[in-house]
Amino acid sequence: MRRILLSFLFFCIVQFVVAQNAFQKAFTSKTRSTKENIRIEFYDDLGNSGHLPISIIKGKLEGPVFTIVGGVHGYEYPPIIATQKLLQEIKTEELKGTLIIIPIANIASFYTRTPFINPQDQKNLNNAFPGKKNGSITEQIAYFMTTNIIASSDVFLDVHGGDACEDLIPFVCYYNNKKKPEQTAIAKKLSENSGFEYVVSYPYTISDTEPAKYTFKQAVQDGKTALSIECGKLGNVQKENVNLIKKGVYNMLETMNMYSNGSGPHKNIIYRNSQTYIRSSVNGIFHSDYKAGDKVNTNDVVGYTTDEFGIVLEEYRSSNDGIILYMLATPPINSDDTVMCISTYLED
Repeated sequence: MRRILLSFLFFCIVQFVVAQNAFQKAFTSKTRSTKENIRIEFYDDLGNSGHLPISIIKGKLEGPVFTIVGGVHGYEYPPIIATQKLLQEIKTEELKGTLIIIPIANIASFYTRTPFINPQDQKNLNNAFPGKKNGSITEQIAYFMTTNIIASSDVFLDVHGGDACEDLIPFVCYYNNKKKPEQTAIAKKLSENSGFEYVVSYPYTISDTEPAKYTFKQAVQDGKTALSIECGKLGNVQKENVNLIKKGVYNMLETMNMYSNGSGPHKNIIYRNSQTYIRSSVNGIFHSDYKAGDKVNTNDVVGYTTDEFGIVLEEYRSSNDGIILYMLATPPINSDDTVMCISTYLED
């Protein structure tokens, strides 16, 4: 058994070195005005295998490295479709700098239509960072992204949407990391110039040694300019949300002086910097007349859960005034599910 484990460990090390070399070879190539598509293969000791698709687009001129990641949750389709369209539309001869695009980070989730997690190891990629070199397949993907993709980036954009059960309003968000004022200022500027109406900031409270868990929070922890788009809902492809994601990316690239196809910021930006979360403590059937974007007031009843016979088990009230940023929008509910996120703006 010990020999088998040592053999597998050796295989994992070799496999990681090969994957790292494949990425670095494409990324460090001196040839410009090129697009190279590569697949990084992963295997774990549970018998799982998979790959990470990466497109490296080098513009005619040197410039920043801007990374765009879609499909960290494989059931969030508008980000995946938007990255596909960006790959088709962006002209290398008009690009300054380098784009790293991962159209689907969680391949197994995508092809099995599994919300939130990788069904191979039951782990959430957006809760796995910085990952583990010799861990399960999700942990290996997170580790590779941390040590190669994030490490190579100047700007890191993680694009999400509402998963199969989530309703949300489109927004762009960043962490207000006061330890890194320069990077935070750029993330705020990119958010404001993105064309999104809602610009949301989150407090950054972790230390340099705590696990970041979230994809773009890892980039923030590593000192990169990082932000995220949330756009799309309910596990469907909405054309308007695909176009909104594309517009956001083009506006950010123009802000970075990398590509000239922006349309400018939203005329009436709404800022939000304080989020509260309502969670369920029971399993049952969720009911609500509310939708994402609705305004709520303190102590409003925003939903309730019943058992299979319609008997009310739990009622949910808003703890403060604000808008519903996102919420559960399908009947099944489990203990500790997020019922909704209510967002507001607090003066400093």
